[in-house]
Amino acid sequence: MRLLFLLLLFANPALAQYSGPAVDTCLAYAKRQATNAKEIVFERDQNLQIERYTRKVGTQFVSSILRGNGAVVLDGSPSAELSFVCLLADDKRALYFDWLARPNAPALPQCTRDPSLKTKGCLEHLLQVAELDLTQILAMRFQESRERDDAAGNETSATAFRKANEEWRQYRDAECVRRREHGPKGVAADDHQLACTVELTRRRALDMR
Repeated sequence: MRLLFLLLLFANPALAQYSGPAVDTCLAYAKRQATNAKEIVFERDQNLQIERYTRKVGTQFVSSILRGNGAVVLDGSPSAELSFVCLLADDKRALYFDWLARPNAPALPQCTRDPSLKTKGCLEHLLQVAELDLTQILAMRFQESRERDDAAGNETSATAFRKANEEWRQYRDAECVRRREHGPKGVAADDHQLACTVELTRRRALDMR
């Protein structure tokens, strides 16, 4: 059943931005499931969309599918920034809810949703995790480049690999300096720059997988 619901998610594009009663219905359903969470948050933005489905899934009638982005706020830890899908019998009755991975989630909300967290320290922790993940992936890719060079009898691939990574780091650091003074109101410039560094490091890891 879970697989069927996820297939529905990707087979049917969302049709419209939504702010009706189904949002509160699905939020309440999500909160009942997340017994260990400090809070559950739905982002009420352009990604919060509903599709009027009006068909059966097996024997169960589904009137609509709500999807969007949100977060599971944890006590004393960075929040988990995720996407979600919620199936409804009608706008007041949710049938199914599940969180989905959100690879390009912003870093800053992870460290600001729980007021008990110190934003800078939290972002520094996220950067350490992102750098470790990237280092492990780069090690594998570098080994692959060395194997290609061994087969070719030169160092072309490894040299290009090193150059690409050096230039990527220069780009990342320069881009985040550029963004430093353009953060949301009330966000310290240092925090905005650090969040940018986390996000671009994560994106590099995704690109290198």
